[in-house]
Amino acid sequence: MNKRKIGILTGGGDVPGLNVAIKAVVSRAQDHDIEVLGLRRGWLSLVMLDPENPDLEEWTLPLSPNVVRTIDRTGGTFLHTSRTNPANLKPEDIPDFVKEEDRVINDRGRVDITRHALKVLDFLGLDAIIPIGGDDTLSYGARLHQEGYQVVAIPKTMDNDVFGTDYCIGFSTAVTRSVDAITSMRTSVGSHERIGVVELFGRNSGETSLIAAYLADVDRAIVSEVPFDIDRLINFLVQDRENNPSHYAIMTISEGAKMIGGEIIQRGEADAYGHQKLGGIGLAVTEEIKRRSGINIMYQQTAYMMRSGAPDSLDRMVARSFGILALDQVAMGHTGRMVSLQQGIYTTVPLEMVISGKKTLDVTAFYDAKNYRPKLRDVLGKPMFLY
Repeated sequence: MNKRKIGILTGGGDVPGLNVAIKAVVSRAQDHDIEVLGLRRGWLSLVMLDPENPDLEEWTLPLSPNVVRTIDRTGGTFLHTSRTNPANLKPEDIPDFVKEEDRVINDRGRVDITRHALKVLDFLGLDAIIPIGGDDTLSYGARLHQEGYQVVAIPKTMDNDVFGTDYCIGFSTAVTRSVDAITSMRTSVGSHERIGVVELFGRNSGETSLIAAYLADVDRAIVSEVPFDIDRLINFLVQDRENNPSHYAIMTISEGAKMIGGEIIQRGEADAYGHQKLGGIGLAVTEEIKRRSGINIMYQQTAYMMRSGAPDSLDRMVARSFGILALDQVAMGHTGRMVSLQQGIYTTVPLEMVISGKKTLDVTAFYDAKNYRPKLRDVLGKPMFLY
């Protein structure tokens, strides 16, 4: 009987904890006598590999305990990553070796080469694949599952917005980095008696802004889910500054937030999943506060620092546990699943859940939309990490 062989990849934005999950999968695979092949640069590997003339060294990496022995000590992903969707490619991005019969053109002129991707997986001899990613990356995993391929997914994103799980790898470290940045920023904001504006990554989920604001005890927090009144916000901040014995105020704002009657600030060309880059709302708010109040402002985008560096202990714990759980599911043949945390319990959910909805902040339970502040209605009965 041939030894089973699976693939593993990371896609989308990097977060702390990816290498921990990869190592956990490889280590657990030894217990089940399963080989693991790393696919480099996410789904791009399935686009760029030519089964008839493969450059395996460029696009794959056989993984053993010795290969992954030290990777959990650093952040990022040693397999590298990309924002590639083999079902939605520009014609010019498709390699010449992809056969015409493996190309399906949609009504927007984009090309789906999933047939080619399945041929690559077959050529590599993979019985199953474990993609680690956010809802975009995992949505293509769901597509492969619909095509009959065996997939078990691991959710990661510092935004914590993958539908079907309460927690994603990277979220805790992102919040920890944000709280540390806010706490450090207080010294300068307070010294100069200013108003501090901290813009946080999070795309269309306000969870990073809300939880960081809650833990750092900021004066005001703006989230993506609730359009805000700039006049009311400025009045609050001016009053907060006056009421503070140290004569300063500080707020957080989600990159996906928008003013009432305004639009989300985004720029650049949409990626393979239809997303443009977000960011800049904090600067717009900063300029308005300065113009209307005359108070000097300190503006800080935490940006990529939220997802950089080694994972904290919680992300190490979840990443390791998710990796073990995912490999065990593959070993038992329980595919078409995503590993998940529900109310603090490790479980799995149907992979289709990733594409069945959008996860957003529970505003009613966690946010005072009138006063722009975190507000827990009740802690009793909530899981330890609230979300």
